[in-house]
Amino acid sequence: MTTTAPDRTRHRPGLILAFVCAAQFMVFLGVSGVNLALPSIQADLGMSDVSLGYIVTAYATVLGGFLLLGGRLADRWGRRAVLRAGFWIFAAASIAAGLATGGLALIAARGLQGLGAALIAPAALAILTNVFPEGPERNKALGLWGSLAGIASIVGVIVGGALTAGPGWAWLFWLNAPIGIAAALLAPRFVPDSRAEGGRVRFDTAGAVTLTAGLLLLILVLGEATRWGWSDARTVGGLAGAAALLAAFVVIESRTAAPIMPLRVFRLGTMRTANLAAVLVFGCFTAMFFFVAVFMQKVYGYSPMEAEFAYVPLAVAVGAGAGVASGLMARFTARTVLAAGLAATVAGLLLMWRAPVGGGYLVDLLPAFLLLGLGCGMCYVTLQIAAFVGLDDADAGLGAGLINTSQEAGGALGLAVISTVAYNGMTGHLAAAAGDPGRILQVQAQSNHDAFVTAAAFGLAALVLVLLLMPRARTAPDRSA
Repeated sequence: MTTTAPDRTRHRPGLILAFVCAAQFMVFLGVSGVNLALPSIQADLGMSDVSLGYIVTAYATVLGGFLLLGGRLADRWGRRAVLRAGFWIFAAASIAAGLATGGLALIAARGLQGLGAALIAPAALAILTNVFPEGPERNKALGLWGSLAGIASIVGVIVGGALTAGPGWAWLFWLNAPIGIAAALLAPRFVPDSRAEGGRVRFDTAGAVTLTAGLLLLILVLGEATRWGWSDARTVGGLAGAAALLAAFVVIESRTAAPIMPLRVFRLGTMRTANLAAVLVFGCFTAMFFFVAVFMQKVYGYSPMEAEFAYVPLAVAVGAGAGVASGLMARFTARTVLAAGLAATVAGLLLMWRAPVGGGYLVDLLPAFLLLGLGCGMCYVTLQIAAFVGLDDADAGLGAGLINTSQEAGGALGLAVISTVAYNGMTGHLAAAAGDPGRILQVQAQSNHDAFVTAAAFGLAALVLVLLLMPRARTAPDRSA
């Protein structure tokens, strides 16, 4: 299968990169601050603690469930067209979220935002990899992409806190509407179109349905496992159902003439290992950022605004790590660069594990934040690059959908498992320490320390996986294999 080439006479690569990165930055900026707004949303809409959690999980579940489908639709129906559709959906959902007067309406709008993001993310990434050929140019482009995504996630928390404390939480969503509309209208001017030739002829409906349903169910169950309990019938049944759907998907793909995800792509060793590693890496990262925020507020007594600004050096380090990785990839293998990033991440988590109660920011947190940011930036960019090594341009959307899905599924898995370890027995310990602030603080610190060392174990497992399975050679595998 071939792909239509992007028109480089009208569209300059630099402008394409600037547009796609700016649009993605703005989307991350508006979405990542929602967590800090949850208390205000709960007070205004009268939501329960259980329903409040679905404001976050509705977005993450739909995003993770539709990423692979969004990537394949981009390959078949045109990457620019799918990108624009994603922006229109995201903008409409943002308006609906800002206007929501009840919890159910807000949760539904968040799910629709997730659908828009599931079209935007793989289409944008596929456009970048299609425009920039494999090698130094693509590495630099993905380095900028990775640094902006990481920085925007943290800057969004700061902006979200300021908007919630100022004009109100609805502005977190309304801000996205003009951004999404402008991006959809301007896309034809700045972004070339490309698609896999012949992609409109046949569509693997059965594969699309089983894959999307299986991923939706898997990510939903992983997100709720901590609340339900791992032995609960809903958790066990949900995981069994997801496994059955995904197994059916594999069978369908092995037999259909025009699969939505050709199984041949898993012969590419670097791409295959990158996706496996991404599950562990983003399980580590998602839990890490969650528990770092909890640790600063529960153990070190930071206010939400103080915690936001404490993140700034970490955001800068993410950008630096992304730049370092894109440069190193011109000289070293993905295996070497990714191993270095994971080593920095594990070292940072071990420093957080040793951070004492009553410690100081400069001595106990800042060194860990710098290592974590450097490692995060290096891993993010290297995984993005490795996920496309040897992949045909016609399958760029598939590659983008795969690596994004691995990240989302890994994040859900990591947070579920690490939260279970961290909170195991915590309720009883807090009850026993009732009335003793010092003991309560120690219980909170121990819970977070357990989370950090478990996240470090995820990172170490990813490091071992990369060293054992990722190819040592720098050359791309044979695409005809």
